Amino acid sequence: MISEESKARFAKEVAKYPADQKQSAVMACLTIVQQELGYVSPESEQMVADYLGMAPIAVHEVTSFYNMYNQKPVGKYKLNVCTNLPCQLRNGAHAMDYLKAKLGVDNNQTTPDGLFTLQQCECLGACADSPVLLVNDTKMCSFMSDDKLDQLVDGLRATEVKS
Repeated sequence: MISEESKARFAKEVAKYPADQKQSAVMACLTIVQQELGYVSPESEQMVADYLGMAPIAVHEVTSFYNMYNQKPVGKYKLNVCTNLPCQLRNGAHAMDYLKAKLGVDNNQTTPDGLFTLQQCECLGACADSPVLLVNDTKMCSFMSDDKLDQLVDGLRATEVKS
């Protein structure tokens, strides 16, 4: 299911903890799985559970709690728009609605070309910069006006045309 290289990375993560606490590496192992496969399937959750000596439901609880773990395949660019109350009060809902219309998808859907998956998310910890969104769980984008949303999406699309 995963490469020997990823299993070696598992071992490095587990080695950071006392032998009787190897389950502490669950988030790191799930991240490694997602980096290789693009998402965390039920089968890969089972594999992580077996590797760490955990109950499969305990691994699933982690996967399903954090929206950084994709439980199904997503687009090349995952856009998480904060819709928590402080962002709602500063146009977070508008940013989400604008992206839905621009991309032609609803929450938790992927564009037909496979480029974009749109998701709403809880607090990203940047309330003063709202509306905010996170691209691929790594790049925070702040003060996302309609123009800035257009620039982001159009820029990512243009990157694909050049590739």
